[in-house]
Amino acid sequence: MLFRSVGWRAAGVPGTVRGLELAHRRFGSKPWAELLQPAIELAGKGVELSWAEARSMCNAGRLMGEFPESRRIFLNGGACFEPGDRLVQPELAAVLKRIARDGAKDFYEGETARILAEESAKHGGLITLDDLRAYKALERAPLTGRYKGYDILTAPPPSSGGIGLVQMLHMLEGTGYEKAGAGSAAAAHYLAEVMRRYYADRAEYLGDPDFVKISVQGLLSRAYAAARRATIDPNRATPSDELRPGVPTTYESEETTHFNVIDPAGAAVAFTYTINGSYGNGVTVPRLGFLLNNEMDDFAAKPGTPNMFGLVQGEVNAIAPFKRPLSSMTPTIVSREGKLFLVLGAPGGSRIITGVTQVLLNVIDFGMTVQQAVDQPRLHHQWRPDTLYLERGFSPDTRALLEQRGHKIEEIATVASVEAILVGPSPDGKVWLQGAQNGRSAGKAAGF
Repeated sequence: MLFRSVGWRAAGVPGTVRGLELAHRRFGSKPWAELLQPAIELAGKGVELSWAEARSMCNAGRLMGEFPESRRIFLNGGACFEPGDRLVQPELAAVLKRIARDGAKDFYEGETARILAEESAKHGGLITLDDLRAYKALERAPLTGRYKGYDILTAPPPSSGGIGLVQMLHMLEGTGYEKAGAGSAAAAHYLAEVMRRYYADRAEYLGDPDFVKISVQGLLSRAYAAARRATIDPNRATPSDELRPGVPTTYESEETTHFNVIDPAGAAVAFTYTINGSYGNGVTVPRLGFLLNNEMDDFAAKPGTPNMFGLVQGEVNAIAPFKRPLSSMTPTIVSREGKLFLVLGAPGGSRIITGVTQVLLNVIDFGMTVQQAVDQPRLHHQWRPDTLYLERGFSPDTRALLEQRGHKIEEIATVASVEAILVGPSPDGKVWLQGAQNGRSAGKAAGF
């Protein structure tokens, strides 16, 4: 059976609605319907499009133009929206009203579920009413780590982000890489090499923990990090063809959105959710008005073959019924001595993990403000392809020195769009929040 990143068969069962309801039931303080009301109004009355939003939708014309509802709603019938035009989504508003009234039950068992299953069957999709009814949101214990006195709280499998973040921090600790300075060739080389080693392990070991054994303790142990660190040559890039996954021990049972919130009581949320690619699989469900995901591409549809992000994945992440795909989401909360310090995360596909890691390191190791940490040019390496991706902003000298070490370099526009909030004391002894606006996308910082 063919799974692509475009069209009805690329979609997995959407999980966001049940996930949000679970989070609200566990931690929410305001009524569910009240929380949905702003979204209902925005969908029903419309939103004025910025230049970036209008351009983004028009640029996705090749993807969405194939599907009538997507073309009608997001491409203005094929004419493209102009900046200042209003995007009105009455079908989506109706869905949100039902969810506000009936909860997630509508989406998975009610009228919305019935329509979604009917349209899926009509267009050759695979999502059935039984699939929707069977979907459960799961709560898993977060991963914890420690780096230079800071406590890390981050996402567990089936996200690969938390393991990647902590494993790379553990490999870096003790190298002294930061002494060369932010943006230097020596520091960039160490970052690229720990990234390369983590992504080799990711391909071999990580998948849905309900289906595969993941050696979380082994992958995150200090001894394992030291063994992987010992294979790094400070003066030479390790060719990816020469690098194999490590051998941990002790087994145990594009378009992404991220936001961070800290409330007046000090409660913090790092929240990441996704439909995978920009505009998902391109399909807007008739009569419902929302885009479907292309999360099937986050599985290893053909193990060993690159997905839409060029990421090579292994048999442990192969497609199976009721299985959840491996993601790169890395929502992270950092504390020090029991006090909240930093909340961060990002969209960006396979580059989320490395983007979040670098912003954290820029704050802790290089003493940057959170805005400087977000603005600093970033790099990315994911083992295969054997390419070191650099954002614009690295100096020609740094690039030349990295090439001398054997890195094959390609320049790209963005390594994840990281958003972050830093918590610190003000001169009067009160707590202040510093939010970083990410200039690589339309994100912003706001206080209420």
